[in-house]
Amino acid sequence: MTPSPADAVLVLNAGSSSLKFALYRGEALEQTLKGQIEGLGAAPRLSAQWADGRRLEPTVPVDGVPLNDAGQAMQALLDDRLGIPLVQLDQLMAVGHRVVHGGTGFHAPIRITPQVLAQLRALVPLAPLHQPHNLAPVQVLLDRQASLPQVACFDTAFHRTQPIQAEMFALPRSYYDEGIRRYGFHGLSYEHVARALESLDPAAHAGRTIVAHLGNGVSMCALQAGRSVASTMGFTALDGCPMGTRTGSIDPGVILHLARAKGLSIDQIEDLLYRRSGLLGLSGLSNDMRVLEASNSPDARLAIEVFVYRLVREIGSLAAALGGLDALVFTAGMGEHSVRIRQAVCAQLAWLGVTLDVERNERPGTGPVMLAAASSAVRVWRIPTDEERRIALHTAAVLKTHRD
Repeated sequence: MTPSPADAVLVLNAGSSSLKFALYRGEALEQTLKGQIEGLGAAPRLSAQWADGRRLEPTVPVDGVPLNDAGQAMQALLDDRLGIPLVQLDQLMAVGHRVVHGGTGFHAPIRITPQVLAQLRALVPLAPLHQPHNLAPVQVLLDRQASLPQVACFDTAFHRTQPIQAEMFALPRSYYDEGIRRYGFHGLSYEHVARALESLDPAAHAGRTIVAHLGNGVSMCALQAGRSVASTMGFTALDGCPMGTRTGSIDPGVILHLARAKGLSIDQIEDLLYRRSGLLGLSGLSNDMRVLEASNSPDARLAIEVFVYRLVREIGSLAAALGGLDALVFTAGMGEHSVRIRQAVCAQLAWLGVTLDVERNERPGTGPVMLAAASSAVRVWRIPTDEERRIALHTAAVLKTHRD
């Protein structure tokens, strides 16, 4: 299944240990292929499937190909060293990239030029564990075919509608002016959910909505008429709710104590906060909620209870920022698939008027579903996120603007 020349958009989402890719084609941007390479630098695993759900088996053993980072993974895909039939570069209209941090200067998707790339690299100190990996495939493609349009789509851009009081830390104003402020992340996911809610439930979209993006990375966003007004993540993607391996919010004094009393270096503290905490640290077992839910371990049970408790507290905070709540949306891995987490969270939100329809919540499925009981004062939805499609749409729009 080979797209016609210059009729495809490739979407890339590169991280420290994975490279996700999706191929879209035609004016309707129909997805034809998606996949990911996980375990980069350790034990690489490749999975891919066609749009109809059929698995695509690679024809080359992955363990025989150097795949230490997203850049090498991109090169291997382009050279067809993994047996995945991505289109040739001359068949692509453009490539869209998820870029975690846009800083204060990038509020919308933008075509990547060498000058823009240099500006994005300057933002690496704001997202050192994400930004370099996001940008690695960009450089590979620039080296291969500099004329191929590439577009950066930012996780921070959606939140630039937040008022200044939501962005500021209680630090001297000069720090805010230097860029030390609350940026918010997962913006592409929130944008997709907001657009979906607009057609699914216009009344809820027009009101006060909290979207809970519950994946390995966890955050929540308060929307007023589809626009971000507050979020749980701040200066980095470490803030807010506990996550798979990240702490979420923590007393800054703990960081000082770890450095002074425990003698931990900055690198050791970073590793602790980003990679050894969250659900993994609490349970001592796994960062995967499916594993924790299946476990009889008291620590696994406690990890889930802490997680739900913190989610409910953050929802209360966002509801206060909104002045009430009209709709609650669950999305991303846990949000879409964990019956137990949705039920536990909603049970503790009865004071907000949330009442879950238990049967609907337990009903399997993959599409959008209204989960609220008829008596609920708050609309409750499960809406699958699709960051890759949002990137494809933005990429096509930027390309059209440049052509016009």
